[in-house]
Amino acid sequence: MKDFLTFQTFVTPTLLIFIYYVGAVLIPIVSWYFIHWIKRVYKTELANNIRVKQIFIIYTTFFISFFCMEIFWRVMFEFFIAYFDMHDALMKLV
Repeated sequence: MKDFLTFQTFVTPTLLIFIYYVGAVLIPIVSWYFIHWIKRVYKTELANNIRVKQIFIIYTTFFISFFCMEIFWRVMFEFFIAYFDMHDALMKLV
């Protein structure tokens, strides 16, 4: 308990894993709701001004961006966890 209160032991690695999985589930859900919100709000403008080719380009861009965002989310959390693992290894040397 003393190590926890004096910040000698971190809770963060376990917490980071939990936050990663929450984000990995919530990012697709929020993205899906965002797409449907855009469709609902701008329905008439989209129907009148966008062609099929443009719709294909928009969906392709969205899926590529979504895929890159998920990979970035994973890499960011791997970096944080690696940082705390390095910190623990260095603290064992001291």
